[in-house]
Formats: sequence, structure tokens, C-alpha cells
Amino acid sequence: MERLIIYGSQYGTTKRYAQRFSEMTGIPSLSYEAANDLTDCRLLVYFGGLYAGGLKGFRHIAKLLPEDMKLILVTVGLADVNDQKNINNIRNSLKTQVPETLLSNAQIFHLRGGIDYEKLSFKHRTMMTLLYHKVKNLPEEKKTAEDRAMIETFNSKVDFVDYHSLDQIIEAIR
Repeated sequence: MERLIIYGSQYGTTKRYAQRFSEMTGIPSLSYEAANDLTDCRLLVYFGGLYAGGLKGFRHIAKLLPEDMKLILVTVGLADVNDQKNINNIRNSLKTQVPETLLSNAQIFHLRGGIDYEKLSFKHRTMMTLLYHKVKNLPEEKKTAEDRAMIETFNSKVDFVDYHSLDQIIEAIR
């Protein structure tokens, strides 16, 4: 396929974005686990959930990408995507995971997702609890906006999905 949407989603928010984008554009979507041959792909829109700073599934996909393709990376996470510090943190994390040759030519977008603590695996719930206790005890002046948001939403269900934010990505593929 010349145009493809691939997503890496752990709990479903990123998958929801990717599927809605597929409906809006007519471009087929699939999970990164189902992707195995991208040699004919000329446009890839990769939706990746952010987990512990990593873009879910992208290491697998990066190995399959032809050099002459257009790559659009879409991160989905809890952090407020209107906060420049959060965006800088996300982009610094991407630098450690996405090869420079791909990253330098990619268009990057950031979307806000959600979390439902009841659905988290034991491992992820434990990690979030440890992180919560760490940031909760920081002096107020050292807490970032991301820290405050995590404290406010801890142990609850929040959904920041905004399908209108996909419009900017549609513009990028035109």
C-alpha cells in the first residue's frame, strides 16, 4: 500500500485516534504488530502511544521503513500538548528512539489521550503509583505542569481525546 496508518496502542486511546483518522481520510490502518512489509509505502502516518517516554511499537516499524517515504509521527499521551515544556520533553524522548535519519524528515504532531487506572496492567499501575508518590512529594516550585496533571488525575479515568485535533494532520497529508 502506498499510504498507510499504523498505530501502537496499549489501552486503546491511540487506536481510537488512528481509526478515526482512517475513517476521515480513507487510508487503511493497522496495528504495528500486523505490519511486516512497508517497501511500497510512500506515506506512513504513525500514531504511537507514549509509555515511559517511548513511542509504542515504533522500534519495530523503524526497521521496515523505506528511505524515500513521507513519515508523519503522531504522539498520544497524557501530557498537555499546549505546554511547550511537555512538547520539548516528548521530542527529546523521540530523539532516543527514532533514528535521526527518520526524525529529521518527519512531521511530528502531538495529541492528548487519556487514562483509566482500572484498566492498567499491574506493572503499569505500579509504575504510575511510584511516579505519583515521587512527584506528589516534590516542592511545589519544582513540579511541572505534567506533574500537576498527573497528581490531579491519579487513580481516576480521564479522556482528553479531541478528534478535531486530527484536522491539522489531514492538512499535512494534502
